[in-house]
Amino acid sequence: MTETRQARTDAASRATLGKAADENFPVAPFFLPRAWRDDLMAVYGFARLVDDIGDGDLAHGDADARHLGVDPAAADDRLVLLDALEADLRRVFDSTPHHPLLRALQPTVRRCGLAPEPFLGLIAANRQDQLVRRYETYEDLLAYCELSANPVGRLVLAITGTDTPERIRRSDEICTALQIVEHLQDVAEDLARDRIYLPAEDLERFRVTEHDLAAPTAGASVRALIAFEAERARTLLHSGAPLVGSVHGRLRLLLAGFTAGGLAALDAVTDAGYDVLAGPPKSTKPSLMRQAGAVLLRARREG
Repeated sequence: MTETRQARTDAASRATLGKAADENFPVAPFFLPRAWRDDLMAVYGFARLVDDIGDGDLAHGDADARHLGVDPAAADDRLVLLDALEADLRRVFDSTPHHPLLRALQPTVRRCGLAPEPFLGLIAANRQDQLVRRYETYEDLLAYCELSANPVGRLVLAITGTDTPERIRRSDEICTALQIVEHLQDVAEDLARDRIYLPAEDLERFRVTEHDLAAPTAGASVRALIAFEAERARTLLHSGAPLVGSVHGRLRLLLAGFTAGGLAALDAVTDAGYDVLAGPPKSTKPSLMRQAGAVLLRARREG
């Protein structure tokens, strides 16, 4: 590989990993052991790459396509890229992957004994995004979150060696909630991609049309709908919160950060009067710290 091509490759990988700072929750905070941080960032790199392929948000150039063995002429075909990514993922478990982010993932998979299923779930969710643009019921949306979000929490528990059935159940509640919160923040952006993650049965219940979602600001019916979905997410976060009290030390801080990130994002949605169409409401650091303190206090009482 020439020096210029290597530089483009490194830049593309850095661009993918750099998106960690934009998440609602801390991905690999400084207080964790170095090994955990490295493993979490390796998993994040894969998860972010999958989402960027699914959303058409890959870094400029064809570096990712080349690494996955995709002809540059097909570099814009998301399903082709996802198929190639799945093939490379399978090499993580039985040979040597081609993409640098998957090569970085391989030591984590081997050291932590990770199974392929959570990673395959993330790919399946992004395939579904190319084929399914609307969700009829809340149960349909939960099934999507089972693929798109819950695997991440399960991987965190596996990396830290704390994956019991009860913790996985609580983690699934938190991760599903975080996915719903992200959908609420990104209603306008998703609609621009011809995707709606608000259940059709709820749109009908609140008399909200797709035309209403395309408005520059939210009317009363849209705000009522968003408030309803936000309360669902908040309930899930509180239901999953005992997960935080079931672990100790720095892992407790990490899981509190995940939970608090979702709650702080919901605070931002509430503070915006549930108008998510004017722009994605973003949480503030004081709100995040306040929610983290509350989650940790509850964990101390329950732990």
